[in-house]
Amino acid sequence: MSEEIIELMVDAGKAAATPAIAQKLGPLKINIAEVMGNVNEKTSVFKGMKVPVKVKIDTESKDVDITIGTPPTAELIKQELGLKKGSGSPNLDKVANIAIEQVIKIAKMKEESMIVNDLHAGVKTVMGSCNALGILVEGKGSNEIDLAEFKTELDEESTEVSADKQAKLKHQLEAVKEELAAELAKQKQQEEEEAAELAEEAEAKDDAETPEEGEEPKEGEEAKPEGAADEGKKEEQEPKEEQK
Repeated sequence: MSEEIIELMVDAGKAAATPAIAQKLGPLKINIAEVMGNVNEKTSVFKGMKVPVKVKIDTESKDVDITIGTPPTAELIKQELGLKKGSGSPNLDKVANIAIEQVIKIAKMKEESMIVNDLHAGVKTVMGSCNALGILVEGKGSNEIDLAEFKTELDEESTEVSADKQAKLKHQLEAVKEELAAELAKQKQQEEEEAAELAEEAEAKDDAETPEEGEEPKEGEEAKPEGAADEGKKEEQEPKEEQK
């Protein structure tokens, strides 16, 4: 048995027999339209994204095996939430709040490519990616989530989010953003107060080390008679009398 493996990058759910694809698959004498139909069926869940596809063809029997790759987990999360990018400061700036149902949906998309034993492990992996992007899960950081709270959703493998829950997620995100903003303002105020204290201490130290006018010299320092410094300067300026 001999095989040919063709790797393609297609628009999920919209793969078509373009000249480039026909050039790759045509010489193998297989039903290209049928292959594209199968590709679209397998990639429909990734609509709106570019998806890698591997087509394995038995050149003798013409049997075709299609393997669908998946985009990185972070890309799937951003696609699901309509985000262009994640947070530049994940711990300080939260850009979205995702429902457990959406996390389950992404975990199911990635289940073939993730090295995990079950859906629970896949969900935890996706939540870790959410945390790195500055995305809350059900209003919390991923490390604060107890999956036992979502046993029903996990058992039923729920992937749909109700309008009421979407509104709740939005409210949770706004509340967390306000809390983080307050913490940042408090931290900034503390830093400014500490900087002001350091400046005052430095100024007080300088004042203590600078002698005031008429102040007695410190122990170990010799007092110079008044005018001594001026006379010395005068002598330096006057030329010495030439020796005869």
